[in-house]
Amino acid sequence: MRKLLTSRPARGAFLLASFTLLAAPGTSQQASGPIARYTIDAGTMSGMAAMAGGGGGMGAAMGMIMGGGRNQPLHELVLRLGSTRAPTSGAPAADHFLPATAGLGASVPLVTPRVIPSDDQPIPGERPRGRLLIYWGCGATPGPGQPVVIDFAKVAKGQMPPGLYMSGASIPQEWQIRASNSKTYGDWPNGQTRKTVPANSSLLGDHRIAGNYSPDIAFTLRQDFMPAITGAARQIAGGATIISWNSLPQATGYYAWAFGAQGNGDMVWWASSATQAFGGPVWDWMSPAAVQKMIAQKIVMPPSQTSCTVPAAVTQAGGEMLMGSLYAYGPEANFAYPPRPADPKIAWKPEWIARVRYRANTMWMLNGPDMGDMMSQADDADEGDEPAPQPKKNKCRGGLGGMLGGAMGVGC
Repeated sequence: MRKLLTSRPARGAFLLASFTLLAAPGTSQQASGPIARYTIDAGTMSGMAAMAGGGGGMGAAMGMIMGGGRNQPLHELVLRLGSTRAPTSGAPAADHFLPATAGLGASVPLVTPRVIPSDDQPIPGERPRGRLLIYWGCGATPGPGQPVVIDFAKVAKGQMPPGLYMSGASIPQEWQIRASNSKTYGDWPNGQTRKTVPANSSLLGDHRIAGNYSPDIAFTLRQDFMPAITGAARQIAGGATIISWNSLPQATGYYAWAFGAQGNGDMVWWASSATQAFGGPVWDWMSPAAVQKMIAQKIVMPPSQTSCTVPAAVTQAGGEMLMGSLYAYGPEANFAYPPRPADPKIAWKPEWIARVRYRANTMWMLNGPDMGDMMSQADDADEGDEPAPQPKKNKCRGGLGGMLGGAMGVGC
């Protein structure tokens, strides 16, 4: 058995666009890109996130609010394998062999997606109407310069409001494995299997990834899924709303946002960040090092913070359908073979690297049942239900760009 070494997240970063591993900061160690890269993103979803993310969509989530449907935390896994090699023979094939406690059988297939050329053309229609009102920061009243108002009809003409900070694009994105930056690529979940991650699934134990286009990858995980995040939302005098949540020991930071819409086409978007930071990496899994940087920039709330006040103007603009969401970012584990040499003078040539990230997230109606109530309601009738389908991948880009595209009906 090959000896594995867990690398510390703070010791280095990976620039995978060019398949080059950067040396640890402060050293002159030479490092070459690995043959294979593997990532596991593990999540715990609660509240309406468990309903919508579990395959039921927003209709199922609304059903839960009205007193019906499954109401328990769910787990999600996103597995990605990228390699600089072509398959040794035949079509690409790879599998992730998991511990029995994962509840997914002996393995799940990492399927190489088929590339289907797109011939999407803009669909003519009515000129978009309505506005997006953007707020940010914790506090009973909005800060200076708020709200930023985006008129969709003007945006369709190419007119953006002055001074708009497209922060979803400006927040640094951590390295990702994609088909576009890999010679051969495979992922799960996919259309080849209908397996879902059980609510009692555990990741603890030995993991092995084997395929015909990458070296064997093997490591042992000693960090399991994060606990569910729960909380409450209560309105205070003046119309502001205080959201609060349970402190998770594994959490490295928190980020909250809310979104609502009125019947006249107006929408409101709020984020807990002290600056205009919407979408992008903050909606993804993030390493502890990245979270620390964003805490320093006051984009992410520190792990010691367990409450945030949503301004009254946001709840007023959101109307009766104001949806809240909360992310708790978790730890990260890194593995490599062979391990990085302790002597910086020795060049490092890893065959593979692997990264495991964790998070917990929840969703709730800001002016409806609070998160704690939603999670504490047990529904015995659901015990025999079929497990909900694995969450579908979001193909829309994050940040204001994706939001505006969807709002104006031009896709993501």
